[in-house]
Amino acid sequence: MSVRTIQVPFGDNPLTLPLPDGWKIKAVCEPAPCEALADPEAACRAALAAPLGLPPLAELACGKTRIAIVVEDVSRPTPVALFMNPVVEALDAAGVPDAAVTMITALGVHRPMTADEMAAKVGPLAFARYKWVNHNFEPGDHLDDLGRTRRGTPIHINKLVSRADLIIGLGCVEPHVIASFGGGSKILVPGVAGKRTIADTHARNATPETFNNVGLDPDHNPMRQDLEECVAAIKPPVFVVDAVLRGDLALTRILAGDRHAVYRDAIVSARKIFGAPVPGRADVVIASSHPMNVDMRQGAKALANTIRALKPGGTMVCLLKADEGVGDFPQPKKRIPIGKRGMRALAHVLLPLMGYSKLGMQEEAHFFAYFTLQALKNYDVVFYGPTIPPAFCESLPFFEIHPTLDATLAAAARYTPRGEVVVFPNGGVTYPIVEGD
Repeated sequence: MSVRTIQVPFGDNPLTLPLPDGWKIKAVCEPAPCEALADPEAACRAALAAPLGLPPLAELACGKTRIAIVVEDVSRPTPVALFMNPVVEALDAAGVPDAAVTMITALGVHRPMTADEMAAKVGPLAFARYKWVNHNFEPGDHLDDLGRTRRGTPIHINKLVSRADLIIGLGCVEPHVIASFGGGSKILVPGVAGKRTIADTHARNATPETFNNVGLDPDHNPMRQDLEECVAAIKPPVFVVDAVLRGDLALTRILAGDRHAVYRDAIVSARKIFGAPVPGRADVVIASSHPMNVDMRQGAKALANTIRALKPGGTMVCLLKADEGVGDFPQPKKRIPIGKRGMRALAHVLLPLMGYSKLGMQEEAHFFAYFTLQALKNYDVVFYGPTIPPAFCESLPFFEIHPTLDATLAAAARYTPRGEVVVFPNGGVTYPIVEGD
């Protein structure tokens, strides 16, 4: 395409990007169009009444006295409030008293949610009737030790979940760089797991062959298989309600029932929507973080999701909308005195040493470090991050983060003055299916 500007979503105000003269648009990869649910509550009621692989929720909940509802946290985009009321209705139909229900936020290692955020996430009815707590991933007597997986991962799970007599998980199935797709069992691990469990499951994919699994077969994903084994150690029945979203975050499907059956069915839809065909790799990839705009941790998914569309030695332009800035992205305690060239050289030495050995790093930091080194070794990466504090940028000089769009595009053009460009306007959820792979 010979266009000289392109517009991408960026929160409430789209960005218009003036393309450098030597760049030519090869493809614009967007989620596939699909119908939004006209009535999410009706769709949820139907799913709860005829779930996949389990009895209806109202039947399953009868006689239960300790029900844990594990809810996707605020960093995730699912509008749970639009389909929460039918879950409450099903528990009412089962005769479950409000005092028997506790809602737990599936934080993993993310920051705690506020009361206002929780009310917005689950809606006023559930928020008014059920108590809720933030999950705490730090070690303590609030976690149960359920043994180890065959790979050696310790299974530490929030006691409110492991000692319930019914678990209900609420979230969505979307592309995920480490786990192939989110959803299903992932609401529990890492959602309500301890830090050692989270660190070890994430480290399973710190290898050259598995560090980018977005959209790929979960049956060949070591991290996904490990977390599934962790969840299998949890004794109470697990009933999940998972949504599939469109690129604009509107609900398009709601599935309920057994975690495996729901996950397998939902990823078929998610692949059709978010797997974008690409006619060969490009010299430049431009990816907007939309709709994962909460913070840098979520926004960086645009890079992780789309980098397979880039030729070795190519340039990635990642547009970060990060409303909360850095958020809880892992940060060094002091400046790392290594620039991009130095880190690229160091990557060749460090990557073979890292593998499953976490080198003292905690939680997800090990995987982030591994992925970053892989990216810096093979590509030039430039971020547009107007909300990222200068102090953070200075502490990590090998991350090239610019506060203005002009500076971002100028830097990218210096790395790749001429070439073909693939654009991902919804890079936070879209991933490439590259022709010939």
